[in-house]
Amino acid sequence: MKKLILSAAIVLGSLSMNAETPVVTNQMVQTVNDQDGYKEVDGVPAAVKKGLDAAYPGVVLEKAWVNEKKEYKIEITVRGEKSIVYTDASGNILKK
Repeated sequence: MKKLILSAAIVLGSLSMNAETPVVTNQMVQTVNDQDGYKEVDGVPAAVKKGLDAAYPGVVLEKAWVNEKKEYKIEITVRGEKSIVYTDASGNILKK
C-alpha cells in the first residue's frame, strides 16, 4: 500500500512539473511604411504652414512627411479632430 501511495505521489508530482506555464516574450518591432514614397520630416516650410493656417484656422501640425516631388503629407488636428492633408511646397492644398 505504501508503494502505491508513493508511486501516485511521484506520478502526480511529475505531471505538475509538465504543467508549468511557459514564459512568452513578445518583441515589438516598429516599422515605417514607405509604400507611398513619403519620408517623415521634422518640419515644413513656412509657405506650407501659412497655407494650412489660411485653410484651417487654429490648425496644429502633428506629423509631416515629404516625397521626391516635394509634396507634403501632413497629419493635422483642427478643433480636436485629426486628419491628413496633402500640400505642395508652396502651401497649396492638393486633393488626393
